[in-house]
Amino acid sequence: MRADRPRTAGRRRAVVTGLGVVLASGAGPGALWRALLGAPPEGHRAVTDWDPSPWLDRAEARHADRFTQFAVAAAESAVADAGRPRTAPDTAGVVLGTALAGVGTLERQALVRSERGDKRVSPFTVPMIMPNAAAAAVSQRLGRRGPCRTVTTACAAGTDAIGEAARLIADGVCDSVLTGGTEAALSDTVVAAFRNMRALSSAGRTRPFDAGRDGFVIAEGAAVLLLEARDAAVERGARVYAEVLGHASTADAHDVTLPLPDGSAAARCMRLALRDAEVEPAAVGQVSAHGTGTRHGDLAEARALTAVFGSGGPPVTSAKGVTGHAFGASGAIEAVAAVLSMAHALVPPVAGLTTEDTELGGSLDLVRGAPRAWTAGPVLSNSFGFGGHNGCLVLGPPTT
Repeated sequence: MRADRPRTAGRRRAVVTGLGVVLASGAGPGALWRALLGAPPEGHRAVTDWDPSPWLDRAEARHADRFTQFAVAAAESAVADAGRPRTAPDTAGVVLGTALAGVGTLERQALVRSERGDKRVSPFTVPMIMPNAAAAAVSQRLGRRGPCRTVTTACAAGTDAIGEAARLIADGVCDSVLTGGTEAALSDTVVAAFRNMRALSSAGRTRPFDAGRDGFVIAEGAAVLLLEARDAAVERGARVYAEVLGHASTADAHDVTLPLPDGSAAARCMRLALRDAEVEPAAVGQVSAHGTGTRHGDLAEARALTAVFGSGGPPVTSAKGVTGHAFGASGAIEAVAAVLSMAHALVPPVAGLTTEDTELGGSLDLVRGAPRAWTAGPVLSNSFGFGGHNGCLVLGPPTT
């Protein structure tokens, strides 16, 4: 995606200048970073004591599902973090990802209808549950009149949203894009469905790549990054956190929930993302794995990573042992984690990993126990979702 290369002549470079986070661990990137270096909590990761009033008035909050509230808060925080740059409305875009959108509102209103009848269903139900509600709310509140899009590639949605946003900048469609993911799917029905699917950890812990892993815990929250055209960001003296170097998306075409066992489609996605970034596998400094802690998912990803990097590849981490699995927001959360890893020159450990599964083959350099010092370089961030969606993003440290 970089415009200083012959293949991409005339295309612009997309850089990250603002970060906004709302998670169970707290609001702001600092809270996420502290959590990544701390002990993993147990149980689902709900955003408790949530107060949307700093960003939405009472009526606005009442008519917005939590996934929209989280997105607005994270987006406005990202803009503030970037120094509130002046942006022409027509070239300011929004691209957000979500998997389950307003499922909490849908569940509550279904119960209202069942218990109290049709006439008691809120007339705001449809605009609250629709997947594009969060992106629309961000666009309206911040006056961003460029492309306003929603990506729904399951748990790859946040990653794919960032990749799409970077292309809008690279192609000159937008000068800035607010992008990331948001999710508020801790409804009783969703929890029951995942439990019956045997996807949830019975121990209440996500343990990526561990021999005793038995599924994930659910998280809610949002992460939003402000992307800007690099030249404009430098001209205004913006702090540049990182650069979006490349992105790719593929499909397993295999099963609605299970990944392709050999990981071949995921490996192809990684290779395509690296090719888009013009980064050789040997130059990758870190892999932010999808790492949900499921038996089949971690095994397929390990095989894919081994196919791409062989033995002795780059350090591998996964944030989900700390953050839980936020579905369509997870890739965006992990993109922020990768950016923070560059800024702090540390690779966080895989929380919950105590005994590596021997079936993984022993070829992954999993970061264990304590954070590892590193010299920031390209990070490959992986996201894989139900339906066989694979999304891979390559981020790099800021360069001159």
